Amino acid sequence: MQQHYDAIFRGGEVIDGTGAVRFTADVGVIGERIAAIGDLGHARGTTEIDATGRIVAPGFIDSHTHDDAFVLTSPDVEPKICQGVTTVIAGNCGISLAPLVAEREVPQPLDLLGAWDTFRFPSFAAYLSALDASPAAVNTAALVGHSTLRVRHMTSLTRPASTREVAAMAADVHEALSVGAFGVSSGTFYPPAIAATQQELIEVCAPMRKLGGVFATHLRDETAHIMDSLEEAFAIGRALDVRVVLSHHKVAGKENHGRSAQTLARIDAQRAVQPLCLDCHPYPATSTMLRADRIRQSSRVMLAWSKARPDLAGRDFHELLPLFDNSIDAAIEALRPAGAIYFVMDENDVERIFRHPLTMVGSDGLPNDTIPHPRLWGTFPRVLGEFSRERGLFSLETAVRKMTGLTAEQFGLRERGLLREGYFADIVVFDAQRVIDKATFSEPTLRPEGISEVFVAGQAVLRDGRPTGARPGRALRRVAGAQSNQQGKEQS
Repeated sequence: MQQHYDAIFRGGEVIDGTGAVRFTADVGVIGERIAAIGDLGHARGTTEIDATGRIVAPGFIDSHTHDDAFVLTSPDVEPKICQGVTTVIAGNCGISLAPLVAEREVPQPLDLLGAWDTFRFPSFAAYLSALDASPAAVNTAALVGHSTLRVRHMTSLTRPASTREVAAMAADVHEALSVGAFGVSSGTFYPPAIAATQQELIEVCAPMRKLGGVFATHLRDETAHIMDSLEEAFAIGRALDVRVVLSHHKVAGKENHGRSAQTLARIDAQRAVQPLCLDCHPYPATSTMLRADRIRQSSRVMLAWSKARPDLAGRDFHELLPLFDNSIDAAIEALRPAGAIYFVMDENDVERIFRHPLTMVGSDGLPNDTIPHPRLWGTFPRVLGEFSRERGLFSLETAVRKMTGLTAEQFGLRERGLLREGYFADIVVFDAQRVIDKATFSEPTLRPEGISEVFVAGQAVLRDGRPTGARPGRALRRVAGAQSNQQGKEQS
């Protein structure tokens, strides 16, 4: 009897996400799973895709996003599926959509996720249930944010939390981990959490000692005091006995360019005694709320959005200063709330960090910005086309691993991130010679080229480079109790 599949990818060069050398094979899908990899001969598929001359790889996993609300408000998530992304990690930098019910404007940077009325989830379980009820085109694995918890429970954000407030936040962490959160994120770089102490973070995250998860952190300082900030992150991870994810690792500010050699050496020494990993995006500019220290550290600043002056979005910040008596502080006051793109890193540091064997790919894109950073639309094809093919920083197999198997392993995304029989059929097909980002700082929403097919759980969300409108994504849930220094457990 002739074997039948729901979909067959024929004759492609399979890069399986492990880092192993590519091989030619067919990939057969039945339902939501990969059923066979090999020579499928005369088998037939309801959908047949000729992948000859192209790469067949696991769907990409965006290790660092702020898509918490975006997957609900724009469930087609075109910036992601056009890049081959099939799973996003949300809730980073201490900022998560849940648990928080806002009755007024939320403090920056929580507003990077959306307007105050998008914060409408009294528990993490309620947020996951909303994802279940309104599926997106991609899967979502979410962290719970420490800054969000501070906003939820504290009467003043300019001081350390009280014993009562710590207990309330820890209870929320326990609830989130119990229902499927993949860990906790922090962002002591940002105003809502600047006053938080190391001990506060350890006590708030204490449920992780039993329930597991990862501790993902936007370091307190990525400039002159970055080494001290690394030590703080290491200490928190050791106290909790969990994996530490160093978010969008960078050394910022002209005076710190080149220091990635020092930070990576310290990370390498420390990972001999505790589990660590890091993520990065392939650009020398970053983007976040408008703030004076970042402006002064940067060689160039672009205004990404301003609620008070939306007409100025996309303009060079320093060209705007004459409108505000040439005062940075006056400009910030007049434009806020606002966000900006900061050219604050050195290209050599970005390359060095990307070559590190434990660096994952995370876009850190902000989908609500009026003029977004091009990383929102271009991160993954840029790594494949610019960093791997054009610059030769690493092989294509290594590039794919950084955006698939490595990320699934570090976050504990079970049965994803690899092309393997029995795994979920999250699959991307791309042309290794054509794939490239097209988004630029002046035209940041241009779609990439060379990515033709994207499947999530066996359903096509991109065919011939065009979105299908299908929304097979799921709210992924981690099984509480799985230790984060091992391959975590996850259920869908």
